[in-house]
Amino acid sequence: MALPDDAVERLRRAAELWDAVPMAARLRLVRRFRCLLRRKWRMLPDLFPKRPAVETLTVELLPLLAACRFLERNAGKVLRERKAGVWRRPLWLPGVTSRVERRPFGAVLILAPGNYPLMLPGIQLLQALVAGNVVALKPAPGGETAARLLADLLVQAGFPLAVCTVLPTDSGAEAVAAGFDLIVLTGSAQTGRHVLQEAAKTLTPTIMELSGVDPVFVLPGADLAHVARRLVYGARLNNGATCIAPHRVFICREDEAALLTVLRTMLAKKPPLSCDSAGRTRLAALVKRIEAAGGRAETVGNVVIFTQMEGLHNLLDTDIFMPWLALTGVSDIEEALILEKSTSYALGASIFGPVPEATQLARRLRSGSICINNLIVPTADPRLPFGGAGGSGYGVTRGPEGLLALTRPVATSVC
Repeated sequence: MALPDDAVERLRRAAELWDAVPMAARLRLVRRFRCLLRRKWRMLPDLFPKRPAVETLTVELLPLLAACRFLERNAGKVLRERKAGVWRRPLWLPGVTSRVERRPFGAVLILAPGNYPLMLPGIQLLQALVAGNVVALKPAPGGETAARLLADLLVQAGFPLAVCTVLPTDSGAEAVAAGFDLIVLTGSAQTGRHVLQEAAKTLTPTIMELSGVDPVFVLPGADLAHVARRLVYGARLNNGATCIAPHRVFICREDEAALLTVLRTMLAKKPPLSCDSAGRTRLAALVKRIEAAGGRAETVGNVVIFTQMEGLHNLLDTDIFMPWLALTGVSDIEEALILEKSTSYALGASIFGPVPEATQLARRLRSGSICINNLIVPTADPRLPFGGAGGSGYGVTRGPEGLLALTRPVATSVC
């Protein structure tokens, strides 16, 4: 579907008006949005029939409500003007005073993912609006209803109609080429490359929140039952379609068999998952490649477990949104680090074991979000930034850092 030729210019004009609204007024609207969203909790599970209702409420609703509350309490302070006065002013600038403002980009394009179509774009949308931007939200196929719900709730809360435009799901390529002031993408590494190629033509800045193939380090002394419980939870969450799901598990060789036994027992008790056909096809192809190379694959509780992975780790450099785990026995942590760095992705990571040793290991990892003795859940904290490196993209969303990333600094000096 074609975008109007003047779509971005109209959004920019709306952005000028929206930026003039005081921060306190914007945050009052966020509070109203939060209250309206909270009242919708009973109908949200119907939007996601393939998920258990409790899972929908915990992964879509609660983090979005928490993000609203974070903005209400902290956005004014985070985006406050910074003054550079007399103190420590260079001697060769007598009489000069300066200030640094955080100004919005203007018209922001959010390319939303299909796996969490309410929570992920909802947080990015609200942060962009609070920062003074207006947003064009392009949902993924299947995310239209969630995107429309967000837009409708904004209007009901009192936001101007022009601050959020929901684009058709098939308008991504045209929108990227339209020359927005900032593009925020949550998606696969392949999609990220395509978007960057087009964005480069208009020199449009981007935030790339891309896929991961997250490592899990199981240190000596870790509680294997606890590790197994978290792996089962993370691998099956959202039918395996989570960007920071655990996949590559590194464990001492002498503990690998014990962990595998516990995993089999726990997974065998779980109900079936509802995974998409495209993901199943890609995972089946990975199974064939690994088995052809000498590895072993078994499916328990709809989760594929790869073992006998020595020398095959390069085959795991792929972002397949499906429930799978690859157990790799290692002699020590140095071997695990070498294997971890053999893939291009660096989004999240988890470490299980004694906290002092786990903390030391965390400082050596590339990932942008690291959990010790847990996985996934702590990353939903609205106070924390979220973003990766390498094949997992760059830039951050969420937290104070994510809010600042939706603005640009402008320095003004008075002589």
